[in-house]
Amino acid sequence: MEIETDVHEVLRPGFKLGEGALWDAGRQVVWCVDIKRHLLWHFDPATGSNASAEAPGQIGWALPAEGGLLLCGVQDGLYTFDPEHQTFEKLMAVPGEPAGNRLNDACSDPWGRAWFGSMDDAEEDTSGRFYVFEKGEARQAGPSGISITNGPAVSGSGDRIYFTDTVGKKILVADLSAAGVGEARLFADVAKDFPDAYPDGPMVDAEDHVWTGLYFGSHVARYSPDGKLVATVKLPARDITKMTLGGPDFRTAYVTTATKNLEPADAADYPAAGSLLAFDSPVAGFATPKVKLG
Repeated sequence: MEIETDVHEVLRPGFKLGEGALWDAGRQVVWCVDIKRHLLWHFDPATGSNASAEAPGQIGWALPAEGGLLLCGVQDGLYTFDPEHQTFEKLMAVPGEPAGNRLNDACSDPWGRAWFGSMDDAEEDTSGRFYVFEKGEARQAGPSGISITNGPAVSGSGDRIYFTDTVGKKILVADLSAAGVGEARLFADVAKDFPDAYPDGPMVDAEDHVWTGLYFGSHVARYSPDGKLVATVKLPARDITKMTLGGPDFRTAYVTTATKNLEPADAADYPAAGSLLAFDSPVAGFATPKVKLG
């Protein structure tokens, strides 16, 4: 079950709350964010070059979009980011979102839609819900009444979408098609496998297995399409947030981590906390579809 592999740091930005790891196949770079420091990072594994751009607020995610832009989720709504000019432009507020909420995680699907979740920034109220951005509009779609949402994550064919209830320690799944999303049902009760950890950002690989970061868990975990735990990878950080599969063959795993909840006395036990980590994956990923902005 435990995959033995060499895990190494590729970027040490000192993330407070690193999140949103995503492989941009067009640019051959990793995008990720430091939510609490309002930073959008990119890392080029071919050259080692990296840089950050300051977002207009807490930034949860960035997805490749049409026109050479990224679609980003910031605390007060959806923004586009122009990598060439390093500029953010507000696209829209998300209708009905409470002032104390922020946007947390996202993915795209084969039809060019963006799926994303919101959450209570204080991590207390169950005001989090999921949305879809389609044809220039955002509307609620998927489960709601969640304190900390993570995901969604969509399968390569687009037939399934996964939603994570982090505090509830469970991953849900729903059927997906061009017409929309079905009713969410339980996929995996993560508490049974990792009673002391919390499932964070999910992703789907090319074999339709679901990977999840484990906050307070020092691992990423892989679940089969029927929701059974099949593999784990141990990492030199405690709070693991999200993984993506990238590189020219989509077989390099990149993983974001956090230090927000680490006490100074714990830091010595987790030397790579706050870093972007990488390891060779036994399975490939696939290219993230571009979001259609209009």
